[in-house]
Amino acid sequence: MQKRTLLDGQKFQITIKRLCHQLIESHNDFSNTVLIGIQPRGSYFADRVKHELSEVLKKSVIQKGNLDITFFRDDFRRKDGLVSASSNTIDFIIEGKNVILIDDVLWTGRTIRAALDALLAYGRPAKVELLVLIDRRFSRHVPIEPDYIGLQVDTLDSQQVKVSWKETEGEDKVILISESNK
Repeated sequence: MQKRTLLDGQKFQITIKRLCHQLIESHNDFSNTVLIGIQPRGSYFADRVKHELSEVLKKSVIQKGNLDITFFRDDFRRKDGLVSASSNTIDFIIEGKNVILIDDVLWTGRTIRAALDALLAYGRPAKVELLVLIDRRFSRHVPIEPDYIGLQVDTLDSQQVKVSWKETEGEDKVILISESNK
């Protein structure tokens, strides 16, 4: 197994800051924009984005929620055993708002499709945009493209992209894992 580091340390933080400044250019003071982190891994990223935006936009109130998509996925019944869902923590209405869906890795697009379905339980947004840390761009199953990208990576289906968060794994790091050829 071969591992290659794609992002870590200062590059990881700079990437998040760059994405936040792109969001500010598009959404100004966030008075009509909300952040929604897709459970579980997108929630850590959304927390970081909200924190960074709050540092830059000191007087703005930035609304952030977490969205569970477990029962909206097209493959949830295919898993062995019982499926356990995370809790939704969205304490605001998204009707007429600009929504920024946030996830760590975009691969097939099926997670985002499920998130779009789940999102409608909270109202009909004016616009939905997608922010991802890593875009694995050549493996889509559905026609979904991100609006904001930390890093684009060309990968094979046999490779994995693993994002580690300081909050859970103790460090901020993105690695590409490839099977060794023997």
